[in-house]
Amino acid sequence: MNSSSGKYSFVIRPILYVLDLLIILSLAQIFISTSRGYFIFCFYMIASWLITAMGLDFYKVYRFTPLTRIGYLLLKQFVVFTMLVFAFFGFYKEYNPAFIVLAKYIMLCFGGVGLLRIILFILLKKYRILIRRNIRRVVILGENPKTQRLKDFFSNPEYGYQIICAFDFKSKHTDIEEVIEFIINEDIDEIYCSIAELKNTEISRMVDFAENNLKTIKFLPDNKEILSRKLNYQYYGITPILSLRTIPLDTPLNAFLKRALDITISLLVIVGVLWWLTIILSIIIYRQSGLTVFFKQKRSGLDNKPFYCYKYRSMAQVDSTKQVEKNDQRVTKIGRFIRKTSIDELPQFINVLKGEMSTVGPRPHPLYQTDFYHLRVDRFMIRHLIKPGITGLAQVSGYRGEVANEMDIKNRVRFDIFYIENWSILMDLRIMLKTIINAIQGEEKAY
Repeated sequence: MNSSSGKYSFVIRPILYVLDLLIILSLAQIFISTSRGYFIFCFYMIASWLITAMGLDFYKVYRFTPLTRIGYLLLKQFVVFTMLVFAFFGFYKEYNPAFIVLAKYIMLCFGGVGLLRIILFILLKKYRILIRRNIRRVVILGENPKTQRLKDFFSNPEYGYQIICAFDFKSKHTDIEEVIEFIINEDIDEIYCSIAELKNTEISRMVDFAENNLKTIKFLPDNKEILSRKLNYQYYGITPILSLRTIPLDTPLNAFLKRALDITISLLVIVGVLWWLTIILSIIIYRQSGLTVFFKQKRSGLDNKPFYCYKYRSMAQVDSTKQVEKNDQRVTKIGRFIRKTSIDELPQFINVLKGEMSTVGPRPHPLYQTDFYHLRVDRFMIRHLIKPGITGLAQVSGYRGEVANEMDIKNRVRFDIFYIENWSILMDLRIMLKTIINAIQGEEKAY
């Protein structure tokens, strides 16, 4: 992706959560005189604010969101916030502030959060205009009144879009493969397709290309029922836009919850198990193979960016392009045990703590496998829309270890995509529990 592009919401939105809560809780300290009441209020308000903000889509503000929409979200959120504040002091009888005191507190919170939101929204617009960063490079497929309105919308530099090319499929012959080559060569971030001007085969080809190359594809709809899947519907100004899929982990609160769970578990494993187990294994592994305890290998991570994945060494010799097979002679005695029990994967909690991996997610493949499979397995690259995991839905469903045939990798991708599109904290917890059970029982494909 071009260095000037970027999806900053995964950084900005969690920061906004924190800043808004700091404003609300800091002001509460002024109005609540008792320390016990203040701490109870803090716990209550943190939980209430996060739940209501998520339910009311308070933080779903995009670069194309009008200022009036932000005002509406602020008003809606603070109507609920007002009810929450009065409900708290209605039940908490130890401290009974006057109505005017609570009114002042609510108004100050509303002013502080609202001012922060508007200032940040304006600063981001100015940042895109003056610095020319956070820019999305786009192409538009089709020439008609709808695509022209979209061009007019994108011409506003505040939104941070740069139209690199608009392809006309009516007045001139345009080959879809030439469009794809252009998108690759020009490092395009987003593709906007007018459904009215593309054939079904061309739409399918663009969808396949976008999903296998981590490009964002969106559609300008017409009245035809061409696409049967459930799509995300948004407005850019007055132009309706369809997005191909929504990913639960794109929601800041979901991303925050998953990251918090990852940090908690990784710290527990590293502090409670990894340090002393590493000392023991380093002695055994060195005696059996004469090599160091850790093995690292470059694998494909989020957005297909490579990272070093850590494991306990289980083989005396390592061929980076050859998978481990059943009864593989390269595996040492201790290696057979740690692979059977999945202990060899524990150092990846270091990757989790560093933010390169998650506890649960699609398993990261070595770079050569990614290069091989993404050309042969449809939608393989969708796996890289989220962080890879130490364990995953595919692994606990029987698709771990060696890829013996084509169906193994296709089913792995199928489970990974289902996980990405249907993620929840409960799903992560179920996968973790099943992973522990499988490790204790031993798995047939753990060799």
